[in-house]
Amino acid sequence: MILDLEVSTGNLFSLGENVTDRTEDMGILIVEDERKTAAYLKKGLTENYFHADVAHSGEDGYRLAMVCEYDLIILDVMLPDRDGWSVIKELRERGKNTPVIFLTARDGIHEKVKGLELGADDYLVKPFAFSELLARIRSILRRGTVFKRDILRIEDLEIDFLRHKVTRGGKAIDLTAKEFNLLTLLALRKGEVLSRTHIAEQVWDLNFDSNTNVIDVAIRRLRNKMDIRFDKKLIHTVRGVGYVLESR
Repeated sequence: MILDLEVSTGNLFSLGENVTDRTEDMGILIVEDERKTAAYLKKGLTENYFHADVAHSGEDGYRLAMVCEYDLIILDVMLPDRDGWSVIKELRERGKNTPVIFLTARDGIHEKVKGLELGADDYLVKPFAFSELLARIRSILRRGTVFKRDILRIEDLEIDFLRHKVTRGGKAIDLTAKEFNLLTLLALRKGEVLSRTHIAEQVWDLNFDSNTNVIDVAIRRLRNKMDIRFDKKLIHTVRGVGYVLESR
């Protein structure tokens, strides 16, 4: 079992939190086999007043998570001994509801959905900005879990990943498989402007052809199903850049 308790004393990662916002008593477990990445995360977290432990394998991470009471776990997917999927699955089966953020290079939409279905609270893709990870950590700790194990809610929109069902304002929305994947991508990246190229690669697994309007047509159809009947619109166009799902 690996328990890495070394504390950094620099301030490279400090984002200027007030003393009253410090979190010395909050513990975070980092389960990451790439040692440079693990050290980078530990340094950033300790400099922002978290207590951080490190495990370099899935089995060590699982054992630490079971015997210690952490406030949050940062979990990679591809790990020695056992992968992150099996770690979170067994934690949830054994009643451990510690919030989990997957931090991984696995960026496929199906993998993000799988992570949430298994009980993760967030999913961040490498390479990442530490400031974004820190914001997501604080958001989860401040508000509790972001997502339920199988359901994501944004305003009056509800996405049930296991049943592939979508409702808005309590009314069922009938989506095709591609429309469901498109909505899921936008919802999981709420507040981020996604380019047409990125959407095409993630949802259609295509290299984007600038002469085609397939993305615009798909977005229009999705809007017609889930936005047009409601006063508050969730899908927005950022002219010349792409699309974003957010509440305005």
